Amino acid sequence: MRVLITAGPTREYLDDVRYLSNASSGRMGYAIAQAGIEQGWDVVLVSGPVDLSPPPGCEFHAVVTTSQMRDTAIRLFPGCDGVIAAAAVCDYKPRERISGKLSKTGGPITLVMIETDDVLAELGRMKEQRWVVGFALEAQNPRENALQKLRRKNCDWIVLNAPTAIGADTNVCEFLGPAGETLAVWSGSKADVGNQLVQWLQATAADGE
Repeated sequence: MRVLITAGPTREYLDDVRYLSNASSGRMGYAIAQAGIEQGWDVVLVSGPVDLSPPPGCEFHAVVTTSQMRDTAIRLFPGCDGVIAAAAVCDYKPRERISGKLSKTGGPITLVMIETDDVLAELGRMKEQRWVVGFALEAQNPRENALQKLRRKNCDWIVLNAPTAIGADTNVCEFLGPAGETLAVWSGSKADVGNQLVQWLQATAADGE
């Protein structure tokens, strides 16, 4: 089974040296990639900037911006059986990128932000016979928001976790199905959670169930 995995944060530049991002370490996505390789999957890993080495044996694509992650994922997805979208992409970017370095003016500045590409939604729209696993990191109304995301972005399943997962070595996840049912609850190291997710998908998605 050939599986696309997205991991890590993306960056959106204000000028040539400053950017917006988040504290995602990429550990969850990389743990899933490692577990997939150990399961015998043909893993294609698309990653934003992280301080991790790609698991040996995967096909690796490094990106920086959300647009780059979108373009790379859209190009690679048709050759895969499914996607696990674990990346924590930036939702907004500055409307204009300033050339050079923005200097202090002695007063406040105003930034106009626009939405970035919705990578998961685009993959969901083009999935056809392929399967899609999304990740939802939610702070308010977590289960309701995760299920809305699952349906809005045409996912088959979604992994719900909390903001405490960002940058941590461990994770607590609720794995939700399309009818809103809880299919599993996983906790422990991100390696443990990644293994359990991969084993579930191997037993289910690989058999076309």
